[in-house]
Amino acid sequence: MHLLFAWRYFKAPKSTQAINWIARISVIAMAVGTAALILVLSVFNGFEGMVKSLYSSFYPDWRLMPAQGKVLTLTAAQLKSLQQVAGVEAVSLVVEERALLQAGENQALVTLKGVDTSYTSVSGVAQHLVSGEFAIGTATSPYLVLGAGVEAALSVLADRNLEPITVYLPKKTEGLQVDWAESIRVDTAQTAASFLIQQDFDDQYAITSLDFMREQLGLTAEEASSVELRVNPKANASEIRSQLQAIMSNQVKVEDRYEQNKTLYRVMRTERWIVYGVLSLILIVAAFTMIGALTMLVLEKQKDIQVLQALGANKKMVRRIFLTEGLLLSMLGSGIGMLLAYGLAWLQLTYHLIPLEGGSFLIDYYPVAIKAEDFFLVTGTVLVIAILASWIPAARAASHQISLREM
Repeated sequence: MHLLFAWRYFKAPKSTQAINWIARISVIAMAVGTAALILVLSVFNGFEGMVKSLYSSFYPDWRLMPAQGKVLTLTAAQLKSLQQVAGVEAVSLVVEERALLQAGENQALVTLKGVDTSYTSVSGVAQHLVSGEFAIGTATSPYLVLGAGVEAALSVLADRNLEPITVYLPKKTEGLQVDWAESIRVDTAQTAASFLIQQDFDDQYAITSLDFMREQLGLTAEEASSVELRVNPKANASEIRSQLQAIMSNQVKVEDRYEQNKTLYRVMRTERWIVYGVLSLILIVAAFTMIGALTMLVLEKQKDIQVLQALGANKKMVRRIFLTEGLLLSMLGSGIGMLLAYGLAWLQLTYHLIPLEGGSFLIDYYPVAIKAEDFFLVTGTVLVIAILASWIPAARAASHQISLREM
């Protein structure tokens, strides 16, 4: 019954034009707030998906890191056991160390990553080459695959460079080494290719042969900085973690992709909720206009309230009528806002209307990803705000006591 009365009040013309205008303003404000929330959340979804995709091209599904120090020991039996774990599709050994690369007078401080021949099976770097072919060489004839930023810093063309790159690496020594020349190993390597993924990787990394790195750093065939794995996405993560930990005991830390970039994902999630909270203020502002519209409607419908009370309507029914009226106003604005947001997001996805400045990413437009959960989240937020905003005028209407003499 209260819904019928609310719908009647909603569509019926008001005696005072100001009520109509305030109601329209509240609907428009609610539509703008809803559209802004969904669009911003969709942009965050787009950026989050793009960053995860780029990072997954460089970081493996799972990684085993030494629990202490910089080097872990992996026997042939342990390596075979890792390869036989259900769900593990590829295993690659990695040795990383900071190094100085020099080409003529140009230098670049990089993280030099020595990998084996299985590396292309656990990483997507080979799919992001912009020049040359992925090749790491051997211990005696190493090749370098440079990040695009490193390539630019050295002022070389990785696939055409004829002069070898000088590689400076720290030497594994016992105790404190005073003589600089005795603490550094110097060798050369040819460039083979360059990759372009994301600035964090392009400016910092160069990839070479695992055997070359072991020889330069004085590591044995069983020593590595980490073990990288590709895992079937349908595999049970907890079972894989427990099996990996059992094989390697307590000498390693087992990290999935989220744990490898925990800070990044945490920051993205925090920024998302902060922006969501700030933009929700638009809906709160819209709620104030709705309070004004409903308050004026209550004043206009005093005689109707008197009649309802005389016919036996209790406070609860009167309150529900105006609560429902507020929900109708907010849902109308929210619906318009959702349609507007969906349309604008579709236009951005199709025609790339808003460009993305800067060269840090591989695309030149703002990415957008529409998710159903964002619509549910915004709908829930609108409902909560609408109920709270409608409660004040609805409670006022319900508390209005009219005697038969006043009628």
